[in-house]
Amino acid sequence: MSRQRITTSCLVVLLCCVSTETHCVADQQPNIVLILADDMGYSDVGCYGGEIQTPHLDRMAAGGLRFTQFYNGAKCCPTRAALLTGLYSHRAGMGGMVRRAPGEAESFSPYQGYLNKQAVTAAEMLRGAGYQTLMSGKWHVGEHRPHWPRDRGFERYFGLISGASSYWELSPWAKMARDDRDYRPPDDGTFYMTDALSDAAVNYIQEHGRREKPFFLYLSYTAPHAPLHAYDEDIAKYRETYLDGWDTVRSRRLKRMRTLGLAEASWKLSESDAPDWDRLSPKSQQDLALKMAIYAAMVDRMDQGIGRVLNKLRELDIEQQTLVLFLSDNGGNHVDRNREAPPNARPGSRQTFAYCGQGWANASNTPFRRYKRYVHEGGIATPLIAYWPGVIAPGTITRQVGHVIDLFPTFQELAGSDLKPRSGKDAAPKPDGLSLVSVLKGKRHSKQRTLFWENQGHRAVRAGDWKLVAVKGGDWELYDLGRDLTEMKNLVRDYPEKVRELSGLFRLWSERVGVDLGTSKQ
Repeated sequence: MSRQRITTSCLVVLLCCVSTETHCVADQQPNIVLILADDMGYSDVGCYGGEIQTPHLDRMAAGGLRFTQFYNGAKCCPTRAALLTGLYSHRAGMGGMVRRAPGEAESFSPYQGYLNKQAVTAAEMLRGAGYQTLMSGKWHVGEHRPHWPRDRGFERYFGLISGASSYWELSPWAKMARDDRDYRPPDDGTFYMTDALSDAAVNYIQEHGRREKPFFLYLSYTAPHAPLHAYDEDIAKYRETYLDGWDTVRSRRLKRMRTLGLAEASWKLSESDAPDWDRLSPKSQQDLALKMAIYAAMVDRMDQGIGRVLNKLRELDIEQQTLVLFLSDNGGNHVDRNREAPPNARPGSRQTFAYCGQGWANASNTPFRRYKRYVHEGGIATPLIAYWPGVIAPGTITRQVGHVIDLFPTFQELAGSDLKPRSGKDAAPKPDGLSLVSVLKGKRHSKQRTLFWENQGHRAVRAGDWKLVAVKGGDWELYDLGRDLTEMKNLVRDYPEKVRELSGLFRLWSERVGVDLGTSKQ
C-alpha cells in the first residue's frame, strides 16, 4: 500500500505572544523537540513539586507553560502510539502491548502490536510538510521490520527498539538500532543509555545547524524505567533525601505543589496504600531509601541531558524558533521485581536489577491514586511543560484538560500541513485529538471535552469534570474532578443517571475504536 500523500500548505502560522510588550511572532514552521520520560510520576521533577534536582526542566517551566491536567495512555505502548498518530491507541493498532514475535498479524487489528498501515505518524506528516525528522530513544511500537522508526517517517534514528534494557549494556532480550541497522553498545564501560540518547539528540541538532528546513526531534528516554541503574556521583546527591520515608515525601510534595500554584487547595492527598514507614526496620528503611535515591539519580541524569539539548538550541541561536515539550508516558510503576545481586555489587551497577516498588511509586504520583497500567489519575496524569521563548508567556500554568492525542494535530497546525485523505478503507483517519496551539497562546478549549481510556481491562471516560473509572473486572466509580481531582469521594450511588450516561458514552467509544469488551466487566 502506498504511503499517505501529505502536502505542505503555504500558510504562515501567526503566533501571538504575551509579554511586557504584546507583539506577534510570524514563524514559518518552527522546529519541534518532543521529550518523553518513561515511567516517571506526576510530581517527580522540581517544577511539579518534587525534590529531585531538575534545573533544566525547571528553567523550561519558568520560561514556559505547565499543564496541571494533561493525560497519557497509562502504559508505554498505548501512549507512544497515541502520541505519534493523534489517534486513540486502539485505532493505531496498539490497544495493548507490542507484538514481540516476528511475522504479520491482522493489518488493522486494534491489538495487533505495532502501528498499523492506516495510521499516519507525526514523522510521516511532518516529513511531508518539509521537516527533517529525527529520533533518539525508545520506540516500542514495532519490534520487527518493517515497523521500525525509519519505516514510519524518521530519517535518522538511534535508540532502543524494545521496551526496556539495562542502562550499562544491551540486555539479551532487547534490540537497539542506528538507522536501519542493529546496534550493540561498546563493552568498555563508557556506555550509559541515558547519556547515549542525549548524545545522539545533541548531535542531530548540531548536524542540522541553522538550515532553513525545520526539524522534528523526538527524544524518548528510557529513564527512569527500571532497572534502577545510575552513576555513583548522581546517587550521592540523594542518599539522605528519602530516609524520612514515602509518607513524608508525599506530604512535602503536595505542599510545594500548592506553593507553586499547581495544586488547588481542594486537592486532598490520596490515601496511602504503602506500608507504614515507621514500622519498617532501620535496615529496610535504608535499603528502600537507597532505591529511591537511585531513581532520583536517573531523573537527574535525564535532566542533565535535556540541559545539553536546550543549550545546543541556544548556542545555535535557534531557541526562539523551537517549541520544546516534555512529558511522561505513564505514572510511576508500582511493580516490585528484584533480582538477587552479587554480595559486593555496587547499588545501581550492571550487576543489579531492581524496581522502586509500590511505596515510592505512590510518592512519585503525588497526590493521585494508583499507578502505571491503571486509568485512575495516578496512572494517566502527566506533567507537560511547553517552552518556546518569545511565543509562550513565561511562568504560566493552565488548567486546560489535554491528552497525548492532541500533540499530532498541534504539530500539524504548526507545520501548516494539510493531510489529503485517500478514499475508501485506506483513508488517513482524522486525528482524535485537538490542536493545542491556541492553548500555547494563552487561550482555552471548552471544559466539556470528553476523553476515553482502556488499558488491559482498566477503563475510564472523562466528560467535563465528571469521570467514570473502573479497574479490570471491577465496578464503576464516579468522581467530580472539579472538586475531587484525587478521586477520594466515589459518587456512583448519588448520581446513577450520570453513571448511565457516561457508561453509555464509553460503550459507544469502545465499539468505535475496537476495544475488546470481553477483557473487563462493563
